[in-house]
Amino acid sequence: MNGLDPFEVVGVLFGVLGVYLTVRENVWCWPTGMVNVSLFILVFFQSKLYADMGLQVVYVLLCAYGWWAWLRGGRGHAALEVARTPRRALLGLGLIGILGAAALGFLLRRTTDAALPFLDSGLTSASLVAQYMTTRKWLENWAVWIAADFIYVGMYVYKHLYATALLYAVFLGLAVLGWRAWKQSLGASS
Repeated sequence: MNGLDPFEVVGVLFGVLGVYLTVRENVWCWPTGMVNVSLFILVFFQSKLYADMGLQVVYVLLCAYGWWAWLRGGRGHAALEVARTPRRALLGLGLIGILGAAALGFLLRRTTDAALPFLDSGLTSASLVAQYMTTRKWLENWAVWIAADFIYVGMYVYKHLYATALLYAVFLGLAVLGWRAWKQSLGASS
């Protein structure tokens, strides 16, 4: 699909706003994110990026969980604070990410006409890991987002999704800002 899709354009706007609110640790990032990902379900279906489409469906659920967690997921049902990712969680999430990418890549290659089954699956898996880390307010989520967003930009340019590529370039910049802001927040709460 060439040209600008209105769902893509509006999704981009909500995406930028949602990540900006995440950088600022504003809980309204979650409902804003729900609108963003709902629109991108349609965009990715039209582009035959099925892993990304499925990822958006999971994001709807993770946005609901993140909204709750940021408000009530801390000690004594208080709001969460920025923290480092526990080592065991890093290892477990890394393993889940690798296995998930491989399994989904093989599934898509074998059962669909997916355009880029392994790249799409790897980025999908990394994004799920990063999004879960974000719901827990773990600082290292930003490192995963930085790596994934960098690669996403190239994939979306390749697929002629230029507004989406621009969105992920903005996400990349916001992820760098998020790393800095959350690191300061972590230092302030220590």
